[in-house]
Amino acid sequence: MLTAHQLKKSYSTGPRETSVIDRLDLTVPSNTFATIQGASGSGKSTLLHLLGGLDIPDEGEVRWNNQSLYSLPENQLCEWRNQSVGFIFQSYHLLQELSALENVELPAMIQGKEDRSLSHSLLEKVGLSHRIDHRPLELSGGEQQRVAIARSLRNQPQLLLADEPTGNLDRKTALEIIELLLKIHQQEKITILLVTHDSTIAQMGEVRFQMENQKIHQL
Repeated sequence: MLTAHQLKKSYSTGPRETSVIDRLDLTVPSNTFATIQGASGSGKSTLLHLLGGLDIPDEGEVRWNNQSLYSLPENQLCEWRNQSVGFIFQSYHLLQELSALENVELPAMIQGKEDRSLSHSLLEKVGLSHRIDHRPLELSGGEQQRVAIARSLRNQPQLLLADEPTGNLDRKTALEIIELLLKIHQQEKITILLVTHDSTIAQMGEVRFQMENQKIHQL
């Protein structure tokens, strides 16, 4: 289970401090496909970064399976991110000089556990076994996001965090990506938390949240 308790996060821009998240509580049950809907600038991405250990809250606590993340030493937090969490971003974050296969293999390379046959099977799972040697600029947006999804699964995470994964895609491709994530959720039994501004996509969640006014509530 993923929980957040009394999270606060502000950013300073010159002399002014802007509060993004204020006293936010959240519970995401294990093995669910959950969505968070909110307008642009509502703090959805900031929240996802805090939940995934990519950013540090000013106050509050994030717990994964009863482990308080921000009480961990930095090296253990990095290890948790690498081994237990998969991230999918709106802009894909693929390395342009690497092939699709090499991009998927990257998390395992960081961990020192390379196995290209597993990366190949993940690309096959997302329908890209015929594009393994192509670099990102040779792929469509939808194909790049499929590579990013395969990469997010490479270390067999327990938690998958998706930040507007369809934001740069046309409607047809966006729905195909969501259907793929739902299929992965059903097959792999992993917890997926997806943030989106799209109400149609948000409604596909088994558990649904709305984010506004620096807080969140379950629908």
